[in-house]
Amino acid sequence: MAEVSMAEALQQFLNKSKLKTSVQALQIEDVWEKIMGKTIAKYTDKIQITGTTLFVTTVVAPLKNELLYQKEKIIEMVNLELGEKVVKEVVVR
Repeated sequence: MAEVSMAEALQQFLNKSKLKTSVQALQIEDVWEKIMGKTIAKYTDKIQITGTTLFVTTVVAPLKNELLYQKEKIIEMVNLELGEKVVKEVVVR
């Protein structure tokens, strides 16, 4: 039997379980400020991943417009930060 590190075992477990999506949803909340900056994070009310869609909620109209224009870049940055292609679409509310 091959030896596996605890990190590798945990990663294998998450890949096979339904918990992976929940863990990634928590990760995106943790790294949102790092990805987007303090100002945007401050005015973003809610960030949530459902399936492969990232939902971003804000009541600030200019920020909403800016996020709409930057959808592709947001997808790229989030996926890079999470280390895999988790997000395929961004919905700004």
